[in-house]
Parts: sequence; structure tokens; C-alpha cells
Amino acid sequence: MAAFQDLVDRHKKKIYFIAYDILGDHHEAEDISQDVFIKVFRNIKKFRKDAKMSSWIHHITVNTCIDVIRKRKAKPKISMDDGLQSHIEDNPPVSSSLGESPEQIAETAIFQQQINNALQNVTPRERTVFVMRHYNDFKINEIADALEVSSGTVKSLLFRALKKLRKELAPLHVTGNSNLEVRYE
Repeated sequence: MAAFQDLVDRHKKKIYFIAYDILGDHHEAEDISQDVFIKVFRNIKKFRKDAKMSSWIHHITVNTCIDVIRKRKAKPKISMDDGLQSHIEDNPPVSSSLGESPEQIAETAIFQQQINNALQNVTPRERTVFVMRHYNDFKINEIADALEVSSGTVKSLLFRALKKLRKELAPLHVTGNSNLEVRYE
């Protein structure tokens, strides 16, 4: 049990942030984190010793998040105002630098919400790859290991996600100058 507790302590923050970035909901991310460790505990004997434990745990996290996204699609959608209000309550705008004005903070929060809304229009796998790469700084090969796909597949999914996001955000004048670019390193 001590070894399992150590495993949880080492991975719990990363699992939470992956789930939060994919799902965009604090409460769901907490639930996913707990579900992931329950699944890990129940299936630890199925773990292939030649694989990395972190990749296996990330794979379970991503698949659990994708299941939640699929279930969401079956439920009726809430209004955009409700979603924005919920997002603001869960994620109050925080200044990345002390010199930012309230207007800059608000613009950043609105732009992030627009990106989050645009991410809802890509496939769950594309969203997962985008979030893992750009929000969690996973390397391409780490994403490939976690998703059990080739690096080429990850690059393809990332490229398609970015193409769709650029198209979604184009009316907002987000162009090639934005941070929406493929990072393959």
C-alpha cells in the first residue's frame, strides 16, 4: 500500500491537470483523477513491465476523459452564458504578470474561453493530443506512448487539431502570429 500511495503522490497532480485541460471542468477532473487511480489499482497486474508506468497511467487518464466527452455529447448542452459563468467561477482570471491591467486580464480570459470553445469542435483524440502537447508540454513520443499510437499519428492529429482551431478562431483575427503552431520538438 505504501508503494501505491507513493505512485499516487508522484502522479496525482499531472493526472488532474491532464484531465482538467481535456475536460475544462475542475470537478470532473477531480473525479477522473480518482477514477484513474482506482483503475490503476485494480489493473496493476496487467501492467506490462517493459512499458513506462507514467505512460500507462496517462493512457488510462486520456481514455477515461474521452469516455466522459462521449457521454457529454449525449446530454443536452447548456447555454454559452452558463458555461462561461461556470468557467469564470472555477477559473478566476489570474494575472500572469503584475503589470497587467484588468482589461488585459479580461481579454486573456475571454480569448482562453474562445480557445476552449473551439476545442469542443475537434475530435476527442485531436483535443487530447493538443492539450497534452500545448497545455502539458508532453513530447510527441510521450503522447504516442500514452495513446499507444505512432509519433506520426500524433503529429497528424496535432496538425488536424491546429488546422481546425485556426479555422474556428479565424473570425477573431487569430492568424499565423498566434501561439497556435505545431511544436514537434
